Amino acid sequence: MIEEQGRVLAISGRFAEVQTQRRGLCGLCAVQGACGTALLGRLLGRRPVQFRALNQAHARVGDRVLIGISEEGLLAAASAAYLGPILALIAGALLGEALGDPFADVASLFGAGLGFTLAIVWLRGYSEAAALDPGRQPVVLRRLESNST
Repeated sequence: MIEEQGRVLAISGRFAEVQTQRRGLCGLCAVQGACGTALLGRLLGRRPVQFRALNQAHARVGDRVLIGISEEGLLAAASAAYLGPILALIAGALLGEALGDPFADVASLFGAGLGFTLAIVWLRGYSEAAALDPGRQPVVLRRLESNST
């Protein structure tokens, strides 16, 4: 379980609207901040992130909470978001090249665009279905003491 601290902003039925502060991961790897991710972090700043989480701890508005998401759910979502479109783009390009004999370059480009578009449409449906799966949603694990930082 990947865990993060946050604050409850609102309650809606079984769900809590939670705000967390985006943390930098610099210092955790051998590069120590000399990478593209560190540069992006410096450019974008540390803005708060808001999302909906299952409120299993029965937290109230204003409570500091510990939220978590399963590693499997996060890996599945990341794989779908990153691998799905790129694999569909490559498959579409290869199929277009194979079927577009006299104009293979144009057909390859069209196939890549079509494959990518279909992957984005699929990804939208996938994310809507995943939002209903409790195993892939963030969960409020417990309330934290108000004086802890």
